[in-house]
Amino acid sequence: METVCDLVLPCRDEAAALVDLLPRVPAGFAVVVVDNGSTDGTAGQAARGGATVVAEPTPGYGAAVHAGLLAATSEYVAFMDGDGSFDAADLLPLLDDVRTGRADLAVGRRRPVARGVWPWHARLGNGLVVWWLRRRIGMAAHDIAPIRVCRRQDLLDLDVRDRRFGYPVELLQKATVAGWLVSERDVGYHPRALGTRSKVSGSVRGTALAARDFWRVLA
Repeated sequence: METVCDLVLPCRDEAAALVDLLPRVPAGFAVVVVDNGSTDGTAGQAARGGATVVAEPTPGYGAAVHAGLLAATSEYVAFMDGDGSFDAADLLPLLDDVRTGRADLAVGRRRPVARGVWPWHARLGNGLVVWWLRRRIGMAAHDIAPIRVCRRQDLLDLDVRDRRFGYPVELLQKATVAGWLVSERDVGYHPRALGTRSKVSGSVRGTALAARDFWRVLA
């Protein structure tokens, strides 16, 4: 099937998740796995699963996302965590929103499928940032775009510069100020794959570091 959209998966030590995730990516998506300093064989597992592998030695979520954006070649590009917490099938309605012109940026709003999936400290930090953006600039979304689709060139032109955890916050802020049409759909938020650990919600310290990056962008 012809590739319609590139799917960028920023990964660090996500080999265990990719085993199940990659075979379930819908047809029409070409996967770009950005290996952000993994030591567990993530790159090899990604290649065996048919993904294009890009190495990004600079640590940071934003650095990995930007490397994937530069490596993408399709008109449309999607982004999703590579830890197994999202179902790639949820990208299909988001892609349709952008392709049909209903949105310039289509994002997912997390809906935990079980208790404990989204720890209180991570949910609190996310909620505060979203509240601030909605109050300050009238952002339409209710989550910080953990899964999203847009046109590749539009995103390049938006010039998101944060290279750490603040990347999605800066993206939403700039897209809102630029007058982008934003659509938001509920997406299931699942437990991470066994053998992987969240760099943000996996600990209070990780959430605190992410919150620092969020507020640095907003300052």
